[in-house]
Amino acid sequence: MKGGNVGRFWGGQFSFFLAAILFTTIFLWCWEKNPLLTSLLSAQDQFIMQPSEISVDESAVSLRSNEQIVDEHSNSQIVEGRIEENRLKVSDSSVKNVTVPSYTKRRDDKKVLTSQLERKACNFAKGRWIAESRRPLYSGFKCKQWLSDMWACRLTQRTDFSYEGYRWQPDNCEMPDFNGSEFLRRMQNKTVAFIGDSLGRQQFQSLMCMVTGGEDKLEVENIGWKYGLVKPRGAVRPDGWAYRFPNTNTTILYYWSASLCGIEPFNVTDPATKSAMNLDQPPGFLRKYLDQFDVVVLNTGHHWNRGKINANRWVMHVNGKPVVDRKLAEIGNAKNFTVYSISRWLDTQITSRPQLKAFIRTISPRHFSNGDWNTGGRCDNTIPLSKGNEVQQEESSDPVIGDAVKGTKVKLLDITAISELRDEGHISHYSIKASEGINDCLHWCLPGIPDTWNELLYAQL
Repeated sequence: MKGGNVGRFWGGQFSFFLAAILFTTIFLWCWEKNPLLTSLLSAQDQFIMQPSEISVDESAVSLRSNEQIVDEHSNSQIVEGRIEENRLKVSDSSVKNVTVPSYTKRRDDKKVLTSQLERKACNFAKGRWIAESRRPLYSGFKCKQWLSDMWACRLTQRTDFSYEGYRWQPDNCEMPDFNGSEFLRRMQNKTVAFIGDSLGRQQFQSLMCMVTGGEDKLEVENIGWKYGLVKPRGAVRPDGWAYRFPNTNTTILYYWSASLCGIEPFNVTDPATKSAMNLDQPPGFLRKYLDQFDVVVLNTGHHWNRGKINANRWVMHVNGKPVVDRKLAEIGNAKNFTVYSISRWLDTQITSRPQLKAFIRTISPRHFSNGDWNTGGRCDNTIPLSKGNEVQQEESSDPVIGDAVKGTKVKLLDITAISELRDEGHISHYSIKASEGINDCLHWCLPGIPDTWNELLYAQL
């Protein structure tokens, strides 16, 4: 009886042992034949790579669904160093070309994927001024061929030049170092035109010094005649200048147009005649030569006051008739009307000339204190960034220009807020009219702040 029970016991154990061996054999055979079972392993166990070991080829990675799009408002965690099988499909042949995204650590210690999909729109006017030993970009002593003496502060009695040693660093935009040769190469066979008031002329002279490194360039050709930019008899200066660099066939020019309106004398033979200030028309020079321009930078602002308009003998016109609407005739409204008008006109021109890049530069700030230019106003600060070094606002400090270009293909060259912080960079009482008690707290020393405007232009081209 006992022997029978023992036999049955060992027989059952033997059967169980055989069944286990059979099951294990079948399982291992299926494991080898069916790779899908490997999905039971974690992504980390299957495929772990360090970012430094992998080069990137975006074409080798395909997004499988809309779940790949990173919502900047989402706080979903991405495990650093892992490639998740259900998010990325990578072929064996392309593994060596796979780009592993970089990761940025948030304040809450969550790690989020940084890619072009989640980058915010670039705002070059949001950032900070930082010290830079590689400034200035050219010599204020040597750039005599292009730079007016009245703006070359190195040639005046000024002794402190600390304002030259800073550069602008946007928060979320790449700001390439300016290179004159590279600029000319990029602008090969192209024409860059500055059209505006004397601050536009400063930006033009700044760019000429930056491109040439401040050195005399005998091979640069004066082609002002091609655009009618010759000095009229009895005039102090021509209406503008144009220079061509033969090696790249690049032309850089400036034309004086303080209001950006179409100005038409009532009597072309009478120098003392009044002129129609056509608020709804761009300058005749711009209309005539626009098809020859590839980059246009416009500015206006400081001549929009009753004194300047009366001194220039301008009479506001719209639709070919004098403005009788008192509301439109107000200086601020007339300026707004003009800026919106030229923005819309440029937008239509870009539609038919896709290669054209048009910018409207915001107003350059004045820093007069205790009076204006003709009432004893001064700007004596020489300490850089005494007002701070950061701009964190999203909207432009020149809302007229900022709003005018919205909805158009015209770009904003926003320099107002960043220049507002640099009150130590003006010509101040070193002006050529200082003996008359006049301080220049409008124009800038060169080298100086307008160089940064051109760096921003360079970055946005």
